[in-house]
Amino acid sequence: MDPDLRGTARAGNINDLYAIIQSKPDILDKELFVETPLHVAASPGETNFALEILRLKPSFRRKRLSPLHLALQNKHSDTVRRLVKFDSKLIRVKGREGLTPLHFVAKTDDQLSFADQKVDLLSKFLDVCSSSINDVTIHEETALHIAVKSSSFYTLQFLLIWLQKTYKGEVLCLTDEGGKATLCCILRCPFHNLRHASIYSLVP
Repeated sequence: MDPDLRGTARAGNINDLYAIIQSKPDILDKELFVETPLHVAASPGETNFALEILRLKPSFRRKRLSPLHLALQNKHSDTVRRLVKFDSKLIRVKGREGLTPLHFVAKTDDQLSFADQKVDLLSKFLDVCSSSINDVTIHEETALHIAVKSSSFYTLQFLLIWLQKTYKGEVLCLTDEGGKATLCCILRCPFHNLRHASIYSLVP
């Protein structure tokens, strides 16, 4: 094994792992970490080109980060919507530390200029792939855990309303790696506008 990789694995340093992957793209799996035309196009929001490459080579969607991750990072919301419309499975592709596109949106801050887009994207993701609400990171965190940790009130408020409408309150019982249930994390968060009684009613 590469000595740098061994040392990083021993230390459990994810940042160093990605630094090594960047300098030695084939160190884990040459095919997995090579940048594809799909990702190159999705990053700056070249939607039509990205969709065409995705049509010609569907396997590219699971290379490295998904194209959705890159489009989200660069706030190309229209590209995100069209990619999801073309292939809803992209919503469940996991990137660094197991973050899905749903987790990524939940993690972004609540800038007023982006709040409406966040809610729109969350709605779109869950409409076409409702099971993505159960996806967890390598830390066993759901999108709700992440919203609380990121102080993302708009995300949390939207997700709780969505859970109420879809009767999927069981996700509130999922625990992270520290054994903290989603429900407990929410009840301890500083968002005073959330009514605890209504949250308890979601738990099956």
